[in-house]
Amino acid sequence: MLPPRPALKSKCRLMWDEVRQQHVLLYPEGALLLNETGRRILDLVDGRRTIAEISAVLQREFGADDLEPDVREFLEGVFAQGLLSDAT
Repeated sequence: MLPPRPALKSKCRLMWDEVRQQHVLLYPEGALLLNETGRRILDLVDGRRTIAEISAVLQREFGADDLEPDVREFLEGVFAQGLLSDAT
C-alpha cells in the first residue's frame, strides 16, 4: 500500500543522464529511466504532499482532468521496487 505522503528513499537520486539524454532515478541496485511525466511526478514526491495534492498540481500544469489514478499507478510501481518511504 502506498504511503499517504510518499518520499524518495535516501538512497535514491533523481538525475539527468547525459549519455541517455534522459532523466533517471538512480538507486544502488540500478536505474529507472523516466519520461518527462515520471520525472515531474517524482519532483513532487517530497514527503509533504499527498498523492491527491501531487495529482492536483499536475492537473493544473498539464490542463488535464483526474490524473490521480495514473499518478497512483506510477507511484505504486516505484513503491513496489522499494524506492519510496512514508514521510509521516
